[in-house]
Amino acid sequence: MLIGVTADSGVDKAGPSATATMTVTSAQTVLTTPGAVEAPASPASSSKPLAFGATWKVENTDPAKPFEGSLTVLDYKQGFTSVGKASEEAGEPGYVWAYADLKLCGTKGSYTDNTTSWTLYYGDGGRIKPSSSTYSDFPKPEFPFEVTVTAGKCARGKLAFAVPGTEHPESVLYQPDGLDEPREWIVPKA
Repeated sequence: MLIGVTADSGVDKAGPSATATMTVTSAQTVLTTPGAVEAPASPASSSKPLAFGATWKVENTDPAKPFEGSLTVLDYKQGFTSVGKASEEAGEPGYVWAYADLKLCGTKGSYTDNTTSWTLYYGDGGRIKPSSSTYSDFPKPEFPFEVTVTAGKCARGKLAFAVPGTEHPESVLYQPDGLDEPREWIVPKA
């Protein structure tokens, strides 16, 4: 199946941004990218959630910009402390810091992505975007705001979120622009 995926920084702040278009291999969803060869659609069904550590193979078959790689969520931790207060960032009392440990690797070509592709999903339908802050005492290494991976190289790090302290997310979602259905990694029960 061919899925057109566009990763765009989508940030209102001035700064460097990059856009990459890629095709992702999936057994569940079909999107056509302008100029791409259309693949036959499979029966409509949802992508199955992945467990932490399970990789999702990413592949772009566009001969002008081939890319193959993998993406995974390795861990989720809630309740670390920092000089910055999660409640101040969220604008609500009772928020704490949490992070997802992420890994993006390339095996062929290059791909650029950024942190805006990631969210935490809660059972009530709520979604929380990554923190816009970076404090010196956040867990290291931090996942880069924007990163390009090439063949044989990876980007791994912790992406911080300000989350409600009394709730636990159900999953970590990856959904760059152009991907209709997010990839999902289930957060183990606390």
